Amino acid sequence: MHILGTNPNYESERDQMIDLSGKVAVITGGSRGIGAAAALALARAGCNVAITYASSRKKAMSVCDQIARIGKECIALKANVTSERDVRKALRVAFARFGRIDILVNNAGIWKYGVIGSMTGRQWDETLDVNLKGTFLFCNEIVRYMKRHGGKIINISSTAGQRGEAFHSHYAASKAGVIAFTKSIAEELARYRINANCVAPGWVDTDMTRGVLSTKKGESESKRASPGAGWHLQRRLRVPFSFLLPDYPTIMRVQHSA
Repeated sequence: MHILGTNPNYESERDQMIDLSGKVAVITGGSRGIGAAAALALARAGCNVAITYASSRKKAMSVCDQIARIGKECIALKANVTSERDVRKALRVAFARFGRIDILVNNAGIWKYGVIGSMTGRQWDETLDVNLKGTFLFCNEIVRYMKRHGGKIINISSTAGQRGEAFHSHYAASKAGVIAFTKSIAEELARYRINANCVAPGWVDTDMTRGVLSTKKGESESKRASPGAGWHLQRRLRVPFSFLLPDYPTIMRVQHSA
């Protein structure tokens, strides 16, 4: 676990669209890509943050360093999102550190090539386990921490879960499952003042997709499918997060944002 404290000399430049001062956010897969961008955006909005990572402690520590410079506290927790034991431990440590958990962003995921007709059961299971089971495990466990005071859950899906994606059918199926799962738990959790929503960012430039987006064909396809694909990650997350995370959308459940 990596912990960094606040910087009392830092005057944070808050995003004027959102103020989450005093809140605590947990972001899975927070060491890179969308997860890192979400962690930084929420820290800039006033949150203390706990991120989980699968393998790269160095990258997770880099995110924590950036959050410390913003003036907020960050802890980095190594966790296998497919392990019920790891999930329970990560949330237990985050709660023990901060005394509350207000926001959960389920972002951890994988995106691998797979051709139907030759894809193995192991390939299918790996993607569904990380992308869908991992989301379930964190949502299932977070309820005990949010029941008393309410909370916000944002599950990161993908436009692939709505449009499909050739050669990534296992990924598309997992993300479609995230959407259906979120719709279902939103109804269940509303009575506890827990809002569950989906955000589908579309194509984004991360280390997971960079190999494809670096080709002319990949760049053309990404722009066709996601007109805002060139936007900075934090900018792309700002609008849906600004709407879904403050306290005012308590009567709304399930929002898909591309």
